[in-house]
Amino acid sequence: MPTNNPLPPKENALFKRILKCYEQKQYKNGLKFAKQILSNPKFSEHGETLAMKGLSLNCLGRKEEAYDYVRRGLRNDLRSHVCWHVYGLLQRSDRKYDEAIKAYRNALKWDKDNLQILRDLSLLQIQMRDLEGYRDTRYHLLVLRPGQRASWIGYAMSYHLLKDYDMALKILEEFRKTQMPKPMDYEFSELLMYQNTVLQEAGMIEESLEHLTVYDKQIVDRVAFLETRAALWMKIGKESDAAGIYKDLCHRNPENWAYYRGMETAVQPETEDLRLQLYKDVLEKFPKASAPKRMPLSFITGESFRSHMDTYFRRAFHKGTPPLFVTLQSLYAEPFRVQMIEDLLLSYLKNLKENDRFDESEESEKEPPTALLWVYFYLAQHFDYQGDTKRALQFIDAALEHTPLLIELYALKAKIYKHAGDIEEAIRMMDEAQSLDTADRYINSKCAKYMLRGNLINEAAEMCAKFTREGVSPMDNLNEMQCMWFQTESAAAYQRLGRWGEALKKCHEVDRHFTEIIEDQFDFHTYCMRKMTLRSYVGLLRLEDVLRKHPFYFKAARIAIEIYLHLHAHPVTENEQDKSQDTENLTPSELKKLRNKQRKAQKKAQLAQEKQKAEQEKKEQQNKKVADGELDGPKEEELVPDKLAKADNPLDQAVRFLKPLQTHGSNRIETHILAYEIYSRKGKLLLMLQSIKRGVLVDKNNPQFHICLIRFLQLVKQKNDIPESVSLVLKEEMSKIYDDQDAKSLNELFLQRNSKSVLHHLAAARMMTELDDNEITQKKALELATQISDNITGIDISNCIEVLESMCRGDFGKCEETARDYQVKCHALFPHSPSFVIPANSQPDQILANGGTV
Repeated sequence: MPTNNPLPPKENALFKRILKCYEQKQYKNGLKFAKQILSNPKFSEHGETLAMKGLSLNCLGRKEEAYDYVRRGLRNDLRSHVCWHVYGLLQRSDRKYDEAIKAYRNALKWDKDNLQILRDLSLLQIQMRDLEGYRDTRYHLLVLRPGQRASWIGYAMSYHLLKDYDMALKILEEFRKTQMPKPMDYEFSELLMYQNTVLQEAGMIEESLEHLTVYDKQIVDRVAFLETRAALWMKIGKESDAAGIYKDLCHRNPENWAYYRGMETAVQPETEDLRLQLYKDVLEKFPKASAPKRMPLSFITGESFRSHMDTYFRRAFHKGTPPLFVTLQSLYAEPFRVQMIEDLLLSYLKNLKENDRFDESEESEKEPPTALLWVYFYLAQHFDYQGDTKRALQFIDAALEHTPLLIELYALKAKIYKHAGDIEEAIRMMDEAQSLDTADRYINSKCAKYMLRGNLINEAAEMCAKFTREGVSPMDNLNEMQCMWFQTESAAAYQRLGRWGEALKKCHEVDRHFTEIIEDQFDFHTYCMRKMTLRSYVGLLRLEDVLRKHPFYFKAARIAIEIYLHLHAHPVTENEQDKSQDTENLTPSELKKLRNKQRKAQKKAQLAQEKQKAEQEKKEQQNKKVADGELDGPKEEELVPDKLAKADNPLDQAVRFLKPLQTHGSNRIETHILAYEIYSRKGKLLLMLQSIKRGVLVDKNNPQFHICLIRFLQLVKQKNDIPESVSLVLKEEMSKIYDDQDAKSLNELFLQRNSKSVLHHLAAARMMTELDDNEITQKKALELATQISDNITGIDISNCIEVLESMCRGDFGKCEETARDYQVKCHALFPHSPSFVIPANSQPDQILANGGTV
């Protein structure tokens, strides 16, 4: 369809130059040509020119003007595909993909065969996972450009993603027939491997094997070819054929553990000796390989284990292998192996001290002095892992006396103190470690992490500043680099300090990183089609679908939800009022001093803010000069800690973080506990029921979930104003969950099932007092919660602190003496943890005021 206002030849030539300038990113030149057209009174309201001017302004960062011009252009020429396309591009730059798709569809009404609009539409559809729409668009592109490789691949992939494997295979096969591959053609090889992947996902195992056989010589990626073939042989039960391939793969890469596991599964040796022989065969050919020496240690037993362990240890200690304990840590699951390892290590220690040999025999060669050092180092890790802090410290101190300047020794000593609960000493030791090599980024990062665990946030940032960009604050640079371990640890530290705004800022920054990662996949939709990296591309799409399942996101979301729940109960404004009321008790002179101090601090902060603003403006100007004008996305709203801490609707903000957890972290019980806590405060009974139902399927025995379970039962029982329709649903579903038992019976049953766990004792005890708050029940619950004996599992520092905090919160009524006695018991168990140290002059109420710690 023609536009309402076509341009004459002269202006049309200028318009084409505007398009060319946009393609070449010469936006200012494009604006000059647009001005020439619009300055003519006849064409001052020419829609397409106004739209292109708006698009150029958008690329220069003038967003509001851009929208004004584009909307004007659209109003003046609603039948122009250019105006609609430009409007879609603007919406896309603001990440309003749904609106952009609508705009592109409108553009296609007026020019249905426009290739560029169709390509842009297909990108948005795959980004939004509108797979059916993507399939239709790719079909249109294939009809228009059947000679282009991307047209065929995109159309086939749309069916693959929709799980219509037969159609996808037909399209791929038709396309393959048109190809004329060259020798060692990597792109054709990738096409064949992608085709084979589709066959496997369709469950066509024998066809997939036949496909590999037919195109054997044309597949360049031999490792992927062999791995796929071996896995397919295993699926159809031809283990002998798979075994030969796995042996070949072991010879290709003798350090890949997966190949050995595959070989074992294929061969299925009947005895331990036959199983061991598989590894000996590889060792004969590759005597220096470490995997075939380490892997048998997981299954051999008795004297054979001792003999192999002895050989393995001697080689490692002679050479000096710092990560040896990490390599062997999985063996510690079985007590008999642990005892044998300990006996061997102590015998080495004795013999190396006496005669510099691993055994008493005079025939063996003397070991270098470092052998004793590495035995000390391993023994310290060995006893630390078993929770024997005293012996671990003895051995690490002996190692430091032997070699005082080895960084690994200080790092290990810091780790031992961290496990013992003394984070201050751990920080000091890690700081000592990093001072020995200030150019080591790993030790620097470890030291910063320890500082964050000790709530020393500024010191941690200064530590990281040694490796961040100069002229930019470390916090800002770490945010730019998406250094999420630092941000999640900072958020946790701010949370512990009660600085809610700063903690929320870090959580929102992590959330934005995940959004940016999802947006970054935009660059790969066309690239992967062009480069034929099809298997990797499908893997990327599937990864992006579950991206927020990552532990970094889960940790940040959990912290944010916990803070928003706290802010719902204790808004920041109340705390500020409390602080202002404290000034009433000051004398006039003290008040005057305080006001002067506050005024100076405010003035200093204002000056710093102005300076920062000036630097930011300067930086933005420099960026404008350097940048090519292409904007990556909309400008994000600045995260201000005070504003975040004073959120108007903290529960709605909590739900925003909860939704991705419910989608991607539904297999974790913490998700359903957090969901219950949010919806219980919102008073949403059916959503609370939903959280309970999902939690029961995941882990009904979780102590925290048990509390939610009992509280929900009590809430429904006591609530009288439940609508009839809701009541019917609750009655039907709760009868399945609770089996018509009352809260006390459920609590007793829970305690019987988990009679040897400290956290389960605590949860059951808390519910006992909530269900019946008389003095006898409280005493019984307190005895249950504070029980410490060898029969009870889970007695560690964090769990004991949780029990102590529960007493301090008053969950068991007044129990100062019991809290003090419990603290004394815990101090005897964990002497290095400051949480259980009681000063001689402190009173029980003082301990409770400090949250059970000093």
